[in-house]
Amino acid sequence: MKVQEINSSTVTEFLILGFPALNDYKLPFFSILLLMYSMTICENLLIILLVSTSQRLYSPMYFFLGHLALSDIVLVTIIVPKMLEVIIRGGSTSPYDECLTQCYFYGGAVCAQCSLLTAMSYDRYLAICKSIHYISIMSVKLRYCLIISSWLLGFMLAVITIVTICGLDFCGPNVINHFFCEFAPLLELSCSDTTVLNIEMIVICFPIVAFPFLFIIITYIYICITILKISSTSGRQKAFSTCSSHLVVVSFFYGSMLIIYMVPYRGHSLTVNKFISLLYIVLTPLLNPIIYSLRNKEIQSSAMKYFKAHAKNWL
Repeated sequence: MKVQEINSSTVTEFLILGFPALNDYKLPFFSILLLMYSMTICENLLIILLVSTSQRLYSPMYFFLGHLALSDIVLVTIIVPKMLEVIIRGGSTSPYDECLTQCYFYGGAVCAQCSLLTAMSYDRYLAICKSIHYISIMSVKLRYCLIISSWLLGFMLAVITIVTICGLDFCGPNVINHFFCEFAPLLELSCSDTTVLNIEMIVICFPIVAFPFLFIIITYIYICITILKISSTSGRQKAFSTCSSHLVVVSFFYGSMLIIYMVPYRGHSLTVNKFISLLYIVLTPLLNPIIYSLRNKEIQSSAMKYFKAHAKNWL
């Protein structure tokens, strides 16, 4: 693993440090992350399978949930396999093109997930606050428009950032003190003026993070007001149960995202940033299917029906 000296030449590869302080805990940490990654893939594939095949899960809420599961698979697959290599080898090199590709798909998956969570909050708003007109408003056409725009918006915004990064010069140190090619530590290695790119990233953060988060807050204010107006206790509980899972997922995802970008990157916060990044990159995709399944009888029933129908073929 070669560390290039300052101003020696154009950087052709980056050294990903990962977690150099693990020492004797390297193998247990590797094993835990590998298990979590395997479980995440299996859980989210199961959600996609159930949503695609079960008639009970044909509603818009499960349609969006299936795409959220797909975005979780994309996110962890872009980051975790390379991270496992970095951990077990105590650091690993990543060619320039591979590093930018990882940046692009990571950025696209995170942006798409923000949009999907926003679309899901709008769906819950219509289901609770506009229940009479819900079916007519949330038509099949609108569902596909929301899904397609979520994916396109995410990866188109990521293209803008990557194109700008491609215009930067990397002629100095090539060590990224993180477990993947993240934007912030990558920009610190550039010997070009990154002022424009930093401003661009702040501007892009508004449609990616700020506006969706604000929209979700507003929709849930209206949802809470509507739920409180329901006279019966059972009615309020039923209404809240339909959106509580989404609210928990949003809290996990945006909570960790806001913390990671509020904590200064330099200095003593490097290790803190890495472990907070693990929350929304590894832990959140693992917990999402569990959170949506724990209190959802339709998903549980569909899963039991699926396993019973295929049990004879497996035995």
